[in-house]
Amino acid sequence: MNELLNNPYFTLYGIPALICLARVMDVSMGTLRIIFVSRGFKLLAMILGFFEVTIWIIAIGEVMKNLDNFINILAYSTGYSLGTLIGIMLENRLAIGVVVMRIITKRDSTELVNFLREKNYSLSVVDAEGNLGAVSIIFINLKRSSVSKLVPIIYEYNPLATYTIEDVRHVSDPLMTNDKQDRWGFRGFLPGLRR
Repeated sequence: MNELLNNPYFTLYGIPALICLARVMDVSMGTLRIIFVSRGFKLLAMILGFFEVTIWIIAIGEVMKNLDNFINILAYSTGYSLGTLIGIMLENRLAIGVVVMRIITKRDSTELVNFLREKNYSLSVVDAEGNLGAVSIIFINLKRSSVSKLVPIIYEYNPLATYTIEDVRHVSDPLMTNDKQDRWGFRGFLPGLRR
């Protein structure tokens, strides 16, 4: 093992690769941790924070021990950039949380509303006045993971509709959520960490 660590190629290429990988991991965790905090997942944020800082200390220690190697500094910076991107991509794949979707229809929304209600979407409809006349605004609370399924339905029933999506921290809609279910299984472990 000592032979590997003292090898000049490992010092020149191996250590920078490990530094970059460590930064990718800890920054990805940091990005997810911040998102979990904003969504109210305190326990997950705490666990990720522990591992994030542990990895960061190891990575920064290696950079500080080898400040004469510019490649280490470059690897550290590259890992930070890639970690941010990968953290965002991971969060998008996980699609954690609830959103409110506002659909503004430019024509009669009755068919769309009836279809969504048949599919058990919890929604409210408001008649409004747009720049070009009467419109309907449909408000739907739904899980982020369901948005990609809903968009094609909107355009199938109302091709000229526009929509906006906003993150929601808490939903009290009994038709939309079941508070007894916990996707991550942590609620019973440490009660009160989500609120």
